[in-house]
Amino acid sequence: MLRVHAARSFRDAASSISGAPNSYPRGEAYGDSRRNQAIISLLNVLNEFSNESSLDSDIILPPTLEDDDPTVDEKLQIAGSESFNKLERRIENLDKELRNFANAARQLGSSIGILSSSFRLRERLAKLLFLFRENAATLFPRKISRQPREAPIVHQWTEQRRTEKQMFPKAHTDPESFPDQIAGFAEDVVTFLNCLNEFPEFTDEAVNTSMRTFECDLKYWASCLQEYKGQFRYPAVQRYIHDLTSEIGEHIDIITVNLSMFIEIGVPTIRFAQQHAASNLLNLSTVATFFSVVTASTLQFSYQLTDGVLETSVNAFWFSSLVFSIAAAVNSLLGLTWKQAVYRSPGHKVPWWVLIWIKRSPLVFLVMSVACFSVGLMLFTYATKQGFVTSTITTVFTVVTSFGLAVVSAWFVSERRVFVRYHGQIWLDDAINEAINEVIHRVLRFSLVVAMRDIIRWCLFAISGLLRRVPLKFPDMITRIGHRDRTLPTMQEGPPMDDLSHRRDISTSACSAFTEHPTSMKGLASEDSKPSHPAIARQRFRGAVRSIIVMQQQKAGRPMMPQRIPSFDWNSAVGMSPTRPSSVDLDAIRGPRATLIPKLKTLEPVQDLSVHTALVRHLQFSPSGKYLATSSWDRSSVIFRVEDAFSIHAILVHVGGFIGQVAWSDSGALLLTRLPRGIKVWTEDGFCKRTIERPHSVSSVVWLPANETQFLSVEGSRVLKLDIKGRVLDSYHFGGIQLHNVAVTPDGQRLLGVGPLLAAPNGMHPSRTTRVEKCIVVLNMETRTFENQTPVFNDVRDITMSKRGGNVLISFEHKTHPQLWKMELVRDTKDRENPYAQTARLILRHTYEPTVRVDFVGPSYFGGVDDQLVLCAGKAGDIHIWERDTAILLHYIRPQAFGGDLTCVAWNHSTDDPCMLATGSHDGTVHIWRTPMWDCSSDGGSYLEHAGMLGADQHTSSPILGSPPVPGSSRGHR
Repeated sequence: MLRVHAARSFRDAASSISGAPNSYPRGEAYGDSRRNQAIISLLNVLNEFSNESSLDSDIILPPTLEDDDPTVDEKLQIAGSESFNKLERRIENLDKELRNFANAARQLGSSIGILSSSFRLRERLAKLLFLFRENAATLFPRKISRQPREAPIVHQWTEQRRTEKQMFPKAHTDPESFPDQIAGFAEDVVTFLNCLNEFPEFTDEAVNTSMRTFECDLKYWASCLQEYKGQFRYPAVQRYIHDLTSEIGEHIDIITVNLSMFIEIGVPTIRFAQQHAASNLLNLSTVATFFSVVTASTLQFSYQLTDGVLETSVNAFWFSSLVFSIAAAVNSLLGLTWKQAVYRSPGHKVPWWVLIWIKRSPLVFLVMSVACFSVGLMLFTYATKQGFVTSTITTVFTVVTSFGLAVVSAWFVSERRVFVRYHGQIWLDDAINEAINEVIHRVLRFSLVVAMRDIIRWCLFAISGLLRRVPLKFPDMITRIGHRDRTLPTMQEGPPMDDLSHRRDISTSACSAFTEHPTSMKGLASEDSKPSHPAIARQRFRGAVRSIIVMQQQKAGRPMMPQRIPSFDWNSAVGMSPTRPSSVDLDAIRGPRATLIPKLKTLEPVQDLSVHTALVRHLQFSPSGKYLATSSWDRSSVIFRVEDAFSIHAILVHVGGFIGQVAWSDSGALLLTRLPRGIKVWTEDGFCKRTIERPHSVSSVVWLPANETQFLSVEGSRVLKLDIKGRVLDSYHFGGIQLHNVAVTPDGQRLLGVGPLLAAPNGMHPSRTTRVEKCIVVLNMETRTFENQTPVFNDVRDITMSKRGGNVLISFEHKTHPQLWKMELVRDTKDRENPYAQTARLILRHTYEPTVRVDFVGPSYFGGVDDQLVLCAGKAGDIHIWERDTAILLHYIRPQAFGGDLTCVAWNHSTDDPCMLATGSHDGTVHIWRTPMWDCSSDGGSYLEHAGMLGADQHTSSPILGSPPVPGSSRGHR
């Protein structure tokens, strides 16, 4: 529109210039007239160009809502800048919480570790933010500006905080340092968490869980990014890194919230616990000091008593008590000073004997001081010859208090030991009761064993005595029993009653085996054609028993043979900104588009094929356009004959499971149908040539180009080359990638696959809330080397290559827009021996933006004879058709009123006159769409005029068809 207004203003200026009188003299006007003629010629050219642009806007493009709609590139620039700005705000919030935490932690003891780790974490965040800004500024230069290679840092160890400008080293600002920086970020997060857990007074599981999860994901991303060394300046890898900012930001938000709660709850709790421990040490020091004073006072009455052993013992105990009390007071003050020190080492960095001395020695010394004083006091009563009552009472009380002190001390020590052994799961009382019960149980078991031994010994003695008294005649009894067996068969030869259930199973299996293999019994009978009379009797008896068992089963209503239940496999197969448009001739673009838009507007459903009874999973037209093959979850595939009225050509019935895909060969003579664990090869007339069973699940089948006997089977991480007889000709392994689908270049030299990674190169897996990395891989089938590996952020579903190669269409799950990638062959710089060696490289060309949010179903496909279109279907029934090379939306079919959601779409590539496509639905119906036939001999003006009239009639007659508001990409590529 701006160009049209400019052209109109130029036309007005031209008319004013051409019509203005010449008021200059002839000599001066000669030069001016030449300039005026040049300006008028320029304005005429602009006038013609404005007419062409207005014709282009009237014919080529559907109507738009407003003139100020942003283009697709502008939308993506805005979305990308908003995503980065959101990450920047999240990092700033985390940095703010880290500063608050550092200020609050200064009041805690042993906070030097948490202060230094928080500083390193903030410094790492600044470096990562700089790298993400550089990456985003490369992708979205109009919205995000670059930052100078410096960042503010805060020295937290100084008393006065000051902000300085520190230049980042060049190694830290290089995009190739992304994996190292992310791995370093994971290490800094773990270091901060370990320093946080060094405070035993408070443990927050929410902080631990969130940081451990973030660490796992950071290491996973760092390991995956190591595979793209040397490609961090490629747009595809830059977009993938930019897409990671959303998941990194979510982790940062969770850590920020948990850290804020830790500051509000955890820091006061730790401070209170440390103050409580300090007050205990202070009280202990006070008591020890007071007791030392008492001990020193009592020594004044005994230090002169040195006559006997008793007097000497009194002085020894009291002097020892004085030493212990002084040591308890001094060690209490020492422990108090150490606990309140900011620079003290954490507990796991201090030797065990130092920790025991600082933490336990004050209380131990005080207890020993009290014990020595009590013993000395008791002896002092006897040394000074006090009365009998005084000495006795002092002795008794000293023994009782000393015993209580020893028991309580032992109880404290035992509690500590039980806590360490059982990790706080049981109490000391429970452990004591359990030990008592164990002792009682062992005593009772020993007594029972002794009693049983005596009883068994007495029984054996009694039995041996009886055997000596009674004479036995075993040989005669055995002879009589043997003679009786030869004369008459007994019930011992038949099956025992307790074994009837086992015999019933055996008889049933034998009957089933006889029905399936009737010749087996004849073979057995021929081996023993002349049985003896006892054998015949035994067989008759066994047959009678079996007949009785069968009659009992029939009376009970139980079946003779277990019914065979068929087991079916219910598994079914289930970017950002475009590159700048290249300089293409305007007439070369306008011609095909001007022809396609009116023709696509006449697309309408002409026939509904209700053959299937379940969801239509996939459908495809044959290369010649004569047939349409469908696959459904009703275990059938149908070949339709493409005519004015579609008719059933053949029905392909499968009994082995659901049909996930159909694939025509290049000539259309053969058809492949994919089962969960097998592939069937059919002729176009519906004759099954071969059923190929596979040991693993088959996710896709692809014919090799210009080959009627070989195709590829995608099975997990491997791609197998098979022939139509089922023989494995070759195998290609894609490492740790779970392939969903593959595509082959037209020359048959390269294989492109898409799918998620099973694990990172270091073996790590992401957390449950993080997406698995997906990628596009290019494998050279001759050299068996990976030429290119491009990461993608969203869940990739399918890959399709155009007929002539070079254009690769990638489909994603759910609401992610399809993308067009360009595969280019560039010189392989790694192969220095061969200067002509080439390698493949993928470049994102377009992201096809729909007009509204669409939940896409099935893969996206190329359309048109030359694959000049891209079409994609939505679950609601809407269909988008874009121009491949410009990503301009040519036609939009609104959601339909058909029964069931749309599941798949296919285009007839054989002809564009008429255009034809087919869609499958959830209820099993196949809808055929077609445009009317046009007379190509008429001129273009009459054709466009007639198409426009028909399109206008369509808008008035059919409310379900029409053109929606075209996104801004139309004017962006105009």
